[in-house]
Amino acid sequence: MKKLIVCSAAFALAAGVFLSQRDVLGQAASGAKPASPHQVGLIDMAYVFKNYDKFKASTEQLQADIKAADDQAKAMVEGMKQLQERLGSLQKGSPDHKKAEEAIITAQTKLETFRKTSQLDFLRREADVYKTVYLEVQKTVEQYARAYNYTLIMRFNRAPVEDADNPQEIIQSMNRQVVFYRGEDDLTDPILKYLNEKFTTGGTRAAQPRTANGGNQPRN
Repeated sequence: MKKLIVCSAAFALAAGVFLSQRDVLGQAASGAKPASPHQVGLIDMAYVFKNYDKFKASTEQLQADIKAADDQAKAMVEGMKQLQERLGSLQKGSPDHKKAEEAIITAQTKLETFRKTSQLDFLRREADVYKTVYLEVQKTVEQYARAYNYTLIMRFNRAPVEDADNPQEIIQSMNRQVVFYRGEDDLTDPILKYLNEKFTTGGTRAAQPRTANGGNQPRN
């Protein structure tokens, strides 16, 4: 009985080796490459947006244009006040009084149209800023992943849970998908560094981002 058990174990081991060798030979014959091990990276997109110089410059320009449009609207309102004052000094029913009323109605229509069109324009521009920056970050992440053999890059929040103050922040921190990670798998800083350097130099940097310590060799 004991001999039979030993023979069965030996047969199972030999069968396993045979199947393993057969799979390897089959992959070699078909030209298929063995699957590479998974390498997961993380990026704090909110932190990248907040600290990306291009995003900050674009939003600052947008805010300046919004302020300029607001100043223009205030000037139009001031002009309407002057028309109202002039209207009060004119005799009702007179030709000048009617012209002043028409001017006020025209000014009100222009102001309302200006406000609506400006709001729509600024909403579109803001959306374009977010879309442009997101696509740039996404492209850079893809380049980085291919260069350093990452198979998956996930969004996460790198802010320590200990920094949460109010109850809502605490609950959000507890609901994070990433509970633990290695520091070297946080790609936020090298990605952000590459984006800022590329923006500063006008896009003349090489297409491959560098690691945080300055290396540029892909991971094995």
